[in-house]
Amino acid sequence: MLVIGLTGGIGSGKTTAADIFSTLGAGVIDTDEIAHELTQPGGESISAIQQVFGEKYITAEGALYRKKMRNLVFNDMNARRKLEAILHPLIRNEVSRRIAFSQAPYLIVVVPLLLETGHYQGIVERILVVDCSEREQISRATARSGVDEQTIRTIMAAQVSRDERLRQADDVIVNDADLPSLEQQVRALHKKYLTLTIQGS
Repeated sequence: MLVIGLTGGIGSGKTTAADIFSTLGAGVIDTDEIAHELTQPGGESISAIQQVFGEKYITAEGALYRKKMRNLVFNDMNARRKLEAILHPLIRNEVSRRIAFSQAPYLIVVVPLLLETGHYQGIVERILVVDCSEREQISRATARSGVDEQTIRTIMAAQVSRDERLRQADDVIVNDADLPSLEQQVRALHKKYLTLTIQGS
């Protein structure tokens, strides 16, 4: 099974690219979706989060209080590391489980912090970076989330630099234009990955 790690900075268009791969027949595993499942009421991470951070970070329904936690980890690196120490091993385990059961020709694993954590060495065989300008990142991220520009810049500062991301990439999608341009690049990579899958089988 060929496993591609798809990453990119905030607002780069990772989810849109992954959605196109999915429509073409690739298997897609989104680690943000897994994290959401783990932090829902009854989620596997809730007990540990409650023990480490306290009741005020859990809603009355028993889910992660996302806004409070987001505000905390944006401003406290130690808290961010504690949260990641809880979530990342659980997410990685679920990714491995889904890979084992997948029947797709190849898999795209969407990991926003793929290069920052290093948790997916030995799982992903290629790194695909969705790249765009910093100006475009900020514009998309603020429009999508409603978060102010300074907060977006804080998130960007916590991620590896654009240059470092591109240096580590095996494949790059340049997402500075329109949707048809993105689709064209994804289709080309889809053909490439199918060829690599055949060669490796």
